[in-house]
Amino acid sequence: MSVTSEDYLQQIRAVVDRVGAGQAEEKRRAAGLLTTTVRNGGVIQAFGCGHSEALAMEIAGRAGGLVPTNRIALRDIVLYGGDPLDALADGTVERDPAIAHRLYQLAPVKPDDAFVIASNSGINGAVVEMALLVKERGHPLVAITSARHSAGVASRHPSGRKLGDLADVVLDNGAPYGDAVLPLPGGGAVGAVSSITAALLAQQLVTEVVANLLAAGITPPVYLSDNVPGGKEHNAELEARYAGRIRRTA
Repeated sequence: MSVTSEDYLQQIRAVVDRVGAGQAEEKRRAAGLLTTTVRNGGVIQAFGCGHSEALAMEIAGRAGGLVPTNRIALRDIVLYGGDPLDALADGTVERDPAIAHRLYQLAPVKPDDAFVIASNSGINGAVVEMALLVKERGHPLVAITSARHSAGVASRHPSGRKLGDLADVVLDNGAPYGDAVLPLPGGGAVGAVSSITAALLAQQLVTEVVANLLAAGITPPVYLSDNVPGGKEHNAELEARYAGRIRRTA
């Protein structure tokens, strides 16, 4: 296989088609859990570390998305917890299970909330511990992970468990072991998959939740772009319903 942008496009198209068209039952179940959360006045809490934070950004606070959504991020310990910035300087912070307890305590989480957690490997301490906390507290949990990568590596959590072991519904992002799809002659690969397919799955879930709400005769609380006339006012009115429940930070 050669290494060109055209080769990557060919590969990513195949993965997107497979992920986008597959897992229909899992997507239906996941959307059902999230729909129930929204109908009950709950918020969808989205969490991911590293590049998996892109999944949380797709779900929480963007045009065309649901308003009752919140993004939890590692930097919350600085923004809301008062920790010094250098607390994030260690690139292995996502491997520390203790960080999940801090993040959960700092987040505006209520009993009716559901969680969507993304991790390509599904093995790091913060992600697995957050999943354990979420289930211990009775929240529905949807996981987005790579089945192939997760199966090929050991958990870094003391329990030996992985994100996919703990979720109510698991969606496979279709990424290969190591995430990238174009092998290099000297080893390794280029052309990552997980961020693209996680975004696709996030948007499919949001779309299905909106479809469920419409079918139930409920007007979906959906964002307009702030950059269209009336968008900012529309969004502010909807966000007021969830005051103190959702955060919108950089």
